[in-house]
Amino acid sequence: MTVAAPRHDGGTGPRPAGVALGLLRAAATSAVLVVLYYVLPLDRDSVLGSAVGLGVGLVVFAVAVYREVRAIVRSRAPAVRAIQALAWLVPFFLLLFASTYYMLGIQVPGAFSETLSRSDALYFTVVTFATVGFGDVVPRAEGVRLLVSGQVLLDLVILGLGVRVILEAVRRGRTTG
Repeated sequence: MTVAAPRHDGGTGPRPAGVALGLLRAAATSAVLVVLYYVLPLDRDSVLGSAVGLGVGLVVFAVAVYREVRAIVRSRAPAVRAIQALAWLVPFFLLLFASTYYMLGIQVPGAFSETLSRSDALYFTVVTFATVGFGDVVPRAEGVRLLVSGQVLLDLVILGLGVRVILEAVRRGRTTG
């Protein structure tokens, strides 16, 4: 949380040091999530286990978005708080799908056009999120294609509605703070 206090110019708001700390915290959070993705064991026993893990992860994501939006509105530095929120919510979302794709690549032979390493799964997820779709890695199994289609739809929701909700929370935070 960024501390707001009187500044030397008589104004109130976040101190520059508080803003810097908030941005550093955002970068550190993103880095920790990526490290966890690479070190956690991702060897679920079944496709059902992977599906349940993805479902639970999406529920956690939805609850986290709700909590973060409330925190942004209440923050004394809503823009900094929004950056912190996005710095962990977007990587969490992407890494959730990358983990699922990685596990499905192991569990379902031929699910993708090639065997996916963790980096390959992350690459595929980011390319899909960015709606670039280079075509070098493609889902081949019907269920995986449906899952990727679901991710694309969620990506559009996050890019459209999600960003709008967070920007509105920043606006409300600034008018109430």
